[in-house]
Amino acid sequence: MDKTWNNNAWFLVLPVLVLVAFSAIIPLMTVVNYSVQDTFGNNEFFWAGLDWFEDTLHSERFWAALWRNLLFSAIILAIQIPLGIFIALNMPKRGWGVPVCLVLMALPLLIPWNVVGTIWQVFGRVDIGLLGRTLAAMGIDYNYVQDPLDAWITVVVMDVWHWTSLVVLLCYAGLASIPDAYYQAARIDGASRWSVFRFIQLPKMQRVLLIAVLLRFMDSFMIYTEPFVVTGGGPGNETTFLSIDLVKMAIGQFDVGPAAAMSLIYFLIVLLLSWVFYTVMTNYGQGDER
Repeated sequence: MDKTWNNNAWFLVLPVLVLVAFSAIIPLMTVVNYSVQDTFGNNEFFWAGLDWFEDTLHSERFWAALWRNLLFSAIILAIQIPLGIFIALNMPKRGWGVPVCLVLMALPLLIPWNVVGTIWQVFGRVDIGLLGRTLAAMGIDYNYVQDPLDAWITVVVMDVWHWTSLVVLLCYAGLASIPDAYYQAARIDGASRWSVFRFIQLPKMQRVLLIAVLLRFMDSFMIYTEPFVVTGGGPGNETTFLSIDLVKMAIGQFDVGPAAAMSLIYFLIVLLLSWVFYTVMTNYGQGDER
C-alpha cells in the first residue's frame, strides 16, 4: 500500500530555509566574485580568472597549513571521541548525581571561544600562570610561546577541555535512550561488560556518535579563535592553521583575491571530508544492522 505523505510541514520551515539560503548565498557569491578578480584598491577590479586558485594549490604555505589542520583534527577526534564515550559510560544513570554531572559537563560549553583562549593564555604563562609556574617549579621546561611542541600540547589540551563535554552529553543521551530490556537480556545471557558495550551500547550510540564526529571534525578543522588568542599562530607558523592563515591574508595583507580563492578551497575541503565521515559511518552502521 502506498504511503500518503503530508508535505504541509514544509510550509512551516520554508521561511527559515529561505532566510538561511539568503544569508548564506549572498556572502558566498561575493567570495566567488572576489576569487576570480584582482584589485589595486579604490574599488577597481580586474579579471584574474582561475589564477588565484592555481596559486593557492601550488602554494607550500597552503599545504603546510592544511597539513596542520588535518593533524590537529585527527588528534582531537582520537582523544575526544573515546574519552567522551568513557566518561558517558561512567556517569550515573539515576539519582541526584545525574543533574550534577550534566551541569558540570555543560559548564565548559557555556564559555565563549575568545574567553577560553584568554583563560588558557594566562593559565599557561610561565611568569603568572598557574600551569606554567607549577610546571616550572617541577623542573619541567614548558613555554608555549617559544616551544612548538608545548604550543601544540597547550592548544590540544585546551580544545579537549572545552569540547569533550559535547561528546559526553551526546553519548549520554544515546545511552539514556537504550531500553532496560536490552540490559536485562544481557544479564540473563551472562554477557560481559565488553559484550554489552560492543553489541548493545555502541550500536545504539551510532547516530549520536555520527553527530559528535561531524561536529567535532568541522569545528576542529575550522578552529580559529582559541589558538589565535593563545599562540597567534606561533611560535613561527607552527600553530598557523588554515583559518588563521586566511585571516592574515585577507585582513593583514589585504590580498582579497587569493584569500577568497583559499576560502572556497577550504570550504570544499570541509564539505568533502564531512561527506566522507558521514558516508563511512552511515555504511558501517547499516552493515552492523544487517
